[in-house]
Amino acid sequence: MIEQEHILALVDMLGDKGVVRDAGAMVAYQTGARYDEGLAGLVLRPATTAEVSAAVAYCVRNGLALIPQSGNTGLVSGSTPDGSGSEVVLSLDRLTQRFDLDLDNRSLAVDAGFRLSDVNQRLEAHGLFFPIDLGADPRLGGMLSTNTGGSRFLKYGDVRRNTLGIKVVLADEAGTVLDLDCDLRKNNTGVDWKQIFIGTAGSFGIITECVLNLEALPKQVATAYLVPASGAHVMPLLRAMEERLGAYLSAFEGMSRNAVAAALDHVPSLRNPFQGGVVPDYVILCEISRTWEPREGEQTLDAVLETVLGEIWESAEAPLADAFVGPAHEMWALRHALSEGVKHSGRLIAFDLSFRRGDIMAFCDRMKAEMPSVFPEVTTCDFGHIGDGGVHFNLVVPKDSSAARDKAFEKRLRDWVFEIAVRDFGGSFSAEHAIGRKNQNYYDLYTDAKIKALAAGLKAITSPAALGAVRFG
Repeated sequence: MIEQEHILALVDMLGDKGVVRDAGAMVAYQTGARYDEGLAGLVLRPATTAEVSAAVAYCVRNGLALIPQSGNTGLVSGSTPDGSGSEVVLSLDRLTQRFDLDLDNRSLAVDAGFRLSDVNQRLEAHGLFFPIDLGADPRLGGMLSTNTGGSRFLKYGDVRRNTLGIKVVLADEAGTVLDLDCDLRKNNTGVDWKQIFIGTAGSFGIITECVLNLEALPKQVATAYLVPASGAHVMPLLRAMEERLGAYLSAFEGMSRNAVAAALDHVPSLRNPFQGGVVPDYVILCEISRTWEPREGEQTLDAVLETVLGEIWESAEAPLADAFVGPAHEMWALRHALSEGVKHSGRLIAFDLSFRRGDIMAFCDRMKAEMPSVFPEVTTCDFGHIGDGGVHFNLVVPKDSSAARDKAFEKRLRDWVFEIAVRDFGGSFSAEHAIGRKNQNYYDLYTDAKIKALAAGLKAITSPAALGAVRFG
């Protein structure tokens, strides 16, 4: 679908490695992480910010729509082309040259094409890490453009909180490079411009480099499974843990029985840790951590956690029905297996929602009460980051049912869930997955007209050309 003259011009600009035009080789760039397929006219793979700028400028001048793509691990159709065959995917997978570690500043200036696992592997020798814990292995550019959070948001915050600076290429005729590559932690000299490009799905500009805040790797960790007395006791349990543990508390992850059962069924190597193999209705994975080696005479973290749980157990409210401390690697292995387990249990219709912390269990309880009568084909397999108000509200339909192949059914289901989440509970329809084509209609529906107009104005100023899968305004 892309004219030969454009292909030749881009090959001349980026070299043979920088342009993918073979249909077979383009498949990986056209296929998303979950039921997401498109058709690219061409794939560009620039290796430097300068090459990104040149490629973007050429595409803008010649009216070629661009879809920025990072690790392509997103779940809302934000990084793959549509089905027209006319869009150009611009991949960051060759942007992996710059890696400048500043130990004194505890920061890393790095190209946006590095994967999270690569970054943390290199940092491990220095006792540092980029503290965004995810089940997937995205590239940094995608993490910034979607403002990911993860399982340890409770302690470290999201990508936005841990980004000091960026370099971004705008989709205009010049391919303008905006240098916001600041490594200062305090800089109150005006608008914090980098925040316009973090979390806006790549539609305002393509992030090519970034400066990241780093944290010290934990040297001591203790984990436990907690079984709350009921759903209503989850928040009192969290508050009790926060009061007694303070900054030690690094994760408080909720897991429903259906989600845990799906993971145990899909990954036979996982050990079922529950008494008699009976999975409770709801389980919380709690983690506490320290960044120093054990000191002589210091109480171990396992002992600290057991003491705190004992205090909570004997409290007047007694929000805890059961608890046991266990090996961190085993407990996290179960948590990280939830997504794949749920995905393989049927046709998955996933929601990435967030609420005020006190509303999470109320929302989930309402869904589980009403779902059987409204959508009897659906099984609820929710889990999420209770400590920060996020929930991966996963709904599963049997693979052999007609509903699994019915797009109208999925739309009715999404409309119903989002209406209750946003209208009745004041929640967000996208906690950390950004917008993408899957959520475009809900952005249009639930975003105030004045906000949409402001976003459209910013888009027109920063990147007036066709960039990204999202329409702002």
